[in-house]
Amino acid sequence: MLGELNPCGGGDSIPLLHEKLLVGRRSSCDIRLPLSNVSSYHCELELRDGYWHVRDLGSTNGIKVNGERTLESPLMPGDELQIAKSRFRIEYDVPEDAPPPDVANPFSMSLMEKAGLEKPARFRMPESTDAIRERRRTRRRRSTRDDFIMDWLRDDD
Repeated sequence: MLGELNPCGGGDSIPLLHEKLLVGRRSSCDIRLPLSNVSSYHCELELRDGYWHVRDLGSTNGIKVNGERTLESPLMPGDELQIAKSRFRIEYDVPEDAPPPDVANPFSMSLMEKAGLEKPARFRMPESTDAIRERRRTRRRRSTRDDFIMDWLRDDD
């Protein structure tokens, strides 16, 4: 066993058996959390250089580490991981020769994203080329129609 997630509200611990684990609501996930506020594929846990890391997979309700919303973060032993509304304490042993984990830049996320009011740009669906063309076509039609109406109003005949 490579570690475990202990539910903060009590309950059975979840063993971390593989170096990469998919967490979500789907039955195909390694760690299944069958709750409506958990996304189908919510986040990924990965053991790198002796430390567990969590990465959000574009979930609706996000993840938090020690109360701070994040997209990706190393997890130190004893940290609290919140997946949607479910809170867990991660427990594992760090090898003595493990280098310190890379910590992400705290300013890499906007305040709107950090507050959960906006999805990060990498999770937003890009507008399709067809939608852009249709919007331009509609704008051109509208301006042509407006020009026609303005010409008709100016006409003195």
